[in-house]
Amino acid sequence: MEQHLTDRAFWKAFWESKKDLIFYIKPDYHFTAIIKKLVEDNHIKTAVELGGFPGYYTVYYKKYLNLDAALFDYFIHEGLIKQLLEKNGLKYEDISVIEADLFTYQPVKKYDLVSSFGLIEHFNDLKDIIARHVALLNPKGTLFITLPNFTGINGWIQRRYDPENYAKHNIGSMNPQLLASVCKELGLVEVESYYHGRFSVWLENNAQQTGLVKSIVRSIWLAGKLFTKLVPVETKALSPYIVLKARKAD
Repeated sequence: MEQHLTDRAFWKAFWESKKDLIFYIKPDYHFTAIIKKLVEDNHIKTAVELGGFPGYYTVYYKKYLNLDAALFDYFIHEGLIKQLLEKNGLKYEDISVIEADLFTYQPVKKYDLVSSFGLIEHFNDLKDIIARHVALLNPKGTLFITLPNFTGINGWIQRRYDPENYAKHNIGSMNPQLLASVCKELGLVEVESYYHGRFSVWLENNAQQTGLVKSIVRSIWLAGKLFTKLVPVETKALSPYIVLKARKAD
């Protein structure tokens, strides 16, 4: 089976299609409450964001946590990274940027925190892609991974209205129990994996959709938001994300 579900051409087209890439990263950006606690509890000083172009979390690590922060990606557009850093009061020299293929890269440095956000679900071999994260961890280092949950209502919307994007995801990887078991097989400890966030749905190709589809998705979004405001649950059917946390042994 082919390991990669995407290639460089896919990511180049993906990022070139995006609007409003450059914005100010707020201190309460997605997942940052979890990240801040991990950094404080585990005395983290260095961090890398894998597959993270244009580097929103790298900016957060440097700007708000003053970490020695690195961005690692297969596709890098230096100009966009500079614009993002400037928007957030930083310089290009404030972070490290590594443009490389994670599957051939030979680590020259390891980190206290290895993170990725929406990366591992683009590969068929789940254990292998997580192992490549672990290879960059210092002893006692912290692993933090998030991925979208396409196994509930959001997944139905993706499959129905954007099947091309849906096909670029390994849906089988979106299983907290499986993710936890893989981490334990790799020798990690203090493993936690769970559905995260109250209801949300989205379409990557929303701008190209018809008015009817936009209306349907918007109606589902509003109904789900109302329900989870009244019943604040995080479940397979409703939660938009999955979070995975673990630590490397001594």
